[in-house]
Amino acid sequence: MLFNTPKFLVFLGLLVLLFVLSPKRFKAPLLLLASYVFYGFWDWRFTFLLAWSTIIDFYCGRKIYEASDLFSKKRLLILSIVNNLLILGFFKYYNFFLDSFVALLSASGLTTNFQTLNIILPVGISFYTFQTMSYTIDIYRGELKPTNRFMDFALFVAFFPQLVAGPIERAANMLPQIEQLKPANWEEIKKGAALVFMGFIKKVLISDNIAKLVDQYFQNYASSDSIYIFTGLILFSFQIYMDFSGYSDIARGISKWLGIDLMKNFNQPYFSTNITEFWRRWHISLSTWLKDYLYIPLGGNRGGRYKTYFNLMATMVLGGLWHGASWNFILWGFLHGLYLMLHKMYLELFKLKAAFEIKKWGFVTLLKMVTVYLLVLITWLPFRSSSINETFSIFKKIVFWQGDINTNQLLYIGLMAFVLVLLDLPAYLTKKHTFILNLPKWMLASIVVAGLMSIAFFMYININEERPFIYFQF
Repeated sequence: MLFNTPKFLVFLGLLVLLFVLSPKRFKAPLLLLASYVFYGFWDWRFTFLLAWSTIIDFYCGRKIYEASDLFSKKRLLILSIVNNLLILGFFKYYNFFLDSFVALLSASGLTTNFQTLNIILPVGISFYTFQTMSYTIDIYRGELKPTNRFMDFALFVAFFPQLVAGPIERAANMLPQIEQLKPANWEEIKKGAALVFMGFIKKVLISDNIAKLVDQYFQNYASSDSIYIFTGLILFSFQIYMDFSGYSDIARGISKWLGIDLMKNFNQPYFSTNITEFWRRWHISLSTWLKDYLYIPLGGNRGGRYKTYFNLMATMVLGGLWHGASWNFILWGFLHGLYLMLHKMYLELFKLKAAFEIKKWGFVTLLKMVTVYLLVLITWLPFRSSSINETFSIFKKIVFWQGDINTNQLLYIGLMAFVLVLLDLPAYLTKKHTFILNLPKWMLASIVVAGLMSIAFFMYININEERPFIYFQF
């Protein structure tokens, strides 16, 4: 069930009504049931996998907390981590590693009879396995006390607005809210509505319409000029941002109506002035998860300069692999790891600290933003390409420029830049994702009416052409 479909809007309307009317003791069971119904729309069989992961980690969390010796705690933590990684590894990486192993043997002159399996990837598996792992790890570290209420933990794992594409929440933030579930007040209802509205604008009006163009650009790359391909890559950079941040906005908005405040997952990343800042603004729940549960355990900034560089690279390559079982995603992670290493080298060379707040706007600031955007743009190429060979073919065409500058392509680029500034600059300057609520009432009413009519129109004309959110495949 997709957010941007009529049946979901009916599902959501009924759920919110029941949530408001139901007594407090029934609110968590209602949301849990709704979450499993929502997830079951993709494939009901995988609800058992979700339940299995929930049961194991609830048990491990309780027993880790109760264990009196370190050995028992570690054994239970390993059980939790291995269970999650086996689930993730089988469904997401089995065929990839098998194909890579067979290719390696073939390159060595050996032949095998290994067969890949027809495995369906469960929606959201990368998100909820990371979320449940963080729960048991935090308990093991002594940073979290486990919940005694299985219903609350099950809802923490399966909460439908963020189940299939995040944000990857922490139990310390979410469980206390689940324990005190109550209908939202008027202020939270307005903020939720603003987030949902902006999310639908990003997804239905922008991302889904750009997607059709992006598909054409990448399908025709072999016979196209460089400016054509470059424009397609820029359009994809807008598509994926509007798609994923749009999902996050909708998830946060719906959650506010249901009494839960989710973390921000995006914070105007294309306004970053350095690559470290970009990762503090892009997919924040993943970047902080990787930092807390991978980078720091590896040693973080401790152990010397070269160990730090290794830790950065290992974290980002594994972060790339988290996105998908493909050498393209490994390359994507490698490039971001390389960028972060070079930025850290630069800071060390000039004895500087990374800046995350703009003190003064000017040409240099804008130049930094454009530079960071172009560096990130390069990484979107392997992210969007269908194979590693396609990635290098397109990259070669862009580097060794072919053809003339096309005015129509420049207009596309200019239009997308204008849309980005229009949507993101007010939020960036005010530091409020619900900035539209501060507009004059006549302006707000005009935007809402025009926006809702446009959303309804495009949902209607695309009713037989549903486009899932991009991150559903991860």
